[in-house]
Amino acid sequence: MIQIVDNAVHHTNLYLSSYERSTVALLSDMRVKQYIDLPADREEYENYLYTTDIRDAIVEPVWIRNPEIAALYIMGYSGNALYYYNGGSAPSFTPAETAEQIKYFKEHTDGSGALTIMNYSILGNDMPMLTLNRSIRGLQSPEMKGFVGIEVKAEELSTLWKGINLGPDSYFFIVDGEGRIQYHNDQGKAGDVVPASLGKQIAQAGTMMFRSSAEGMERAYITRQADYSGWQLVVSIPYNQLQKPLITIQNSIFVVAVLTLMMALFLASRFGKSITTPIRALMKGMSQTEKGNWEFIPLPKRRDEITELMIRYNLMVNRLSELVETVYQTELKNKEIQAERQKAEFQSLQLQINPHFLYNTLETVVCYAVIQDSDEISEIVQALSYMLHYSVRTNLEEITVANELKHVMYYMIIINHRIGRSFEIDVRIQPELLLRKMVRLTLQPLVENVFQHAFRYGVEDHHTITIDAGEDDDSFWFSVGDNGKGMTPEQLEELRAKLSENKLADGEENMGSPGGIGVPNVHRRIQLVFGEEYGVTVESSPAWGTRMTMRMPISNDKEYQGQAELSYETPFFPTGEGS
Repeated sequence: MIQIVDNAVHHTNLYLSSYERSTVALLSDMRVKQYIDLPADREEYENYLYTTDIRDAIVEPVWIRNPEIAALYIMGYSGNALYYYNGGSAPSFTPAETAEQIKYFKEHTDGSGALTIMNYSILGNDMPMLTLNRSIRGLQSPEMKGFVGIEVKAEELSTLWKGINLGPDSYFFIVDGEGRIQYHNDQGKAGDVVPASLGKQIAQAGTMMFRSSAEGMERAYITRQADYSGWQLVVSIPYNQLQKPLITIQNSIFVVAVLTLMMALFLASRFGKSITTPIRALMKGMSQTEKGNWEFIPLPKRRDEITELMIRYNLMVNRLSELVETVYQTELKNKEIQAERQKAEFQSLQLQINPHFLYNTLETVVCYAVIQDSDEISEIVQALSYMLHYSVRTNLEEITVANELKHVMYYMIIINHRIGRSFEIDVRIQPELLLRKMVRLTLQPLVENVFQHAFRYGVEDHHTITIDAGEDDDSFWFSVGDNGKGMTPEQLEELRAKLSENKLADGEENMGSPGGIGVPNVHRRIQLVFGEEYGVTVESSPAWGTRMTMRMPISNDKEYQGQAELSYETPFFPTGEGS
């Protein structure tokens, strides 16, 4: 109802506003204002000139734009009047009749110049007409001096509302300010006056719906006022038709509620025992779980919500038992790792037994070598002293690549004297990787492993050792490769199995095996520092040799730059001639 009446108001205002725009040309035209100011004793020829000029300039275009306008007129308070008719016979008026018309319009037209809509017609025919009238000022005075008006056939407006169909006994009608019906679905009621009590309720209702029995039966009304005309557009429906859907819904709800209650009682009676039995079994299983017994509940054959709950309970019990087992195994593993750490620390502490005594002894040997002018002994002892000092440091488990390479450099000094020839390692590491982080004492054992196993029968001219490093994704790799005798598939499998045990190697068990003690210990120490996802991988073949790769996480270069600079020094004794 609200949508119907709001749409009717909207379209009515649009329609009337188009007629109001037709009056704007008259209000603003200079000739119309001049004609309004003419005295009553004007000459007829002058009246004729204004009539033809205004008709040609203004009125004819209005007929073209709005052919439904029946008449247009201009009247001044002085008694001057111009009448224009859109087809048909044009009635003529005496000065007395014109004066009577001016008097009526002056009494019923808004004095401020706003649009006034009335049911008065100067044509005098039986066809219902609407008159849209506005006051107009003259050219020489700011006061109102006359009127301009147009008359429209009321049936033109009725075409806006003919499509409104509200069903039997419901209708739409329009009431003007005097209570007269301007339009009604029942055309016979057009022009009638609504009952006084209903008219009063329509005027006071605003946007609220109200009920009234003024038309013989109780009806519901919704009304809206049109802005341009001041008319009340009303929709009326019998109140019992409004209530009929509500009564149907209430009856349907009552029937459904009764049927639902009966069905609920039946189901409760029929399935009560089948529901309570599984619940008791579930409660019994829970009580066993509270005591620490992981007892599973046998499932019934049917599949319903209780069965689903029992399945979830059994799944929970299974998960809890698995979690307890996982926690137990994790605790055992943590204890093993802790034991390995303590073992590694113990081995490191064994290396620190009275280190200062060893340093001082080595320094004495260096002094004697210098006095005896033996550069070889001095060089070997200095290298050994650096390696010993580097090995027994336990305050730094993580060190830079540069420090590890320096440690290997001193180791190669000793090896070169031992094998009696100069052997150079091919280092292919980019300078920007020298400050990457790695585990201390992991590179030299791999190089030593090459001399012990790959070059087991002596170093030949074609033998090479290559050290390389790089980054893939989020890991840093460091490799030691050789072209020695390599490993057989059985030896390689044995070494890989030993690495997969993830534990430190014992000397007696691994002395003669591939990789010896050094490779498993390097692998495990990397895991103890960085985690078990890192460590050593081995590739080998008798055809081309062996390649061992250490994988570690990528470190922040700046964090270890200071450590690298500190570790490059050899602070334990001076070197050079005469030391």
